[in-house]
Amino acid sequence: MPREKEVKTILNKSKRRDPWFLDDYTVNLYSGCSFNCLFCYIRGSKYGQHMERSLSVKSNALELLERQLSNRAKKGQYGIIALSSATDPYLHAERDFRFTRQALEIILKYRFPVHILTRSDLVLRDLDLIQAIDEAAILPEEIRKPLSRGAIVTFSFSTVDDAVARIFEPGATPPSQRLQAMSQTKDSGLLTGVSMMPMLPWISDTTQSLNEMLSAFQSCKVDYVLPATLTLFGSGPSDSRTLVMRAIGKHYPDLVSRYEQYFAEAGCVPDFYQKAFDLKMKELLAAYGLRSSILNFSEK
Repeated sequence: MPREKEVKTILNKSKRRDPWFLDDYTVNLYSGCSFNCLFCYIRGSKYGQHMERSLSVKSNALELLERQLSNRAKKGQYGIIALSSATDPYLHAERDFRFTRQALEIILKYRFPVHILTRSDLVLRDLDLIQAIDEAAILPEEIRKPLSRGAIVTFSFSTVDDAVARIFEPGATPPSQRLQAMSQTKDSGLLTGVSMMPMLPWISDTTQSLNEMLSAFQSCKVDYVLPATLTLFGSGPSDSRTLVMRAIGKHYPDLVSRYEQYFAEAGCVPDFYQKAFDLKMKELLAAYGLRSSILNFSEK
């Protein structure tokens, strides 16, 4: 059972709107994450090796959100709220606590646009509220034309292979179920897309794997795909580099030397890999008729 804790603020203003995810604000109703993805950037000593054990719910989050959104709305400071930036809004605990659903009700009340990012199919429970937000939200003037939607739902994938996902994102909803949820979300009329990240070198970034992923996304008729490469940090027992390298050694021993070479001096992949990946994704997205931005620039 997650611990409960009080916080001083829940609505965090971004320094600038994120060019990929478009968030002006972020809201994280939970701290830690029961999905326990090995590559997660928030990993480290704060949450431990098994992140689900340190999960906590921010008990006064809804009260704070009501107050902060009321104040922002009075000043006309509308902007896209990302649920969530540092954990998933649809963790297993959400089935009992229902904090995300209650937060969506508050967001709808004050007519703020929302961007939901998730590796779960529980989002289907709240499609009614998300559709209402989509119609009622007030968008920042400068992105009204290229966006013209009050709600965005992005499903995250590092693979569409359930077996691979069990290794690297053991607590998340299996990709096969995520794909079904994404198809239903798109069919409901919502702006729906993919955070295709992180891609795992020589595992999910092969030509065969990328074609399988993009074919699946195309079948779901998604509006956009946002691809990105793997980053690994830290040498502690709970850090992403340590945990991913351990998983590679156990399940893909033939890739250990390649991963060690790539991530020996930096947390990101080498420049030559990044350039080749970007070029390949540009070509593949064009071939599948998928755009690489949430904003529809053709309507500017």
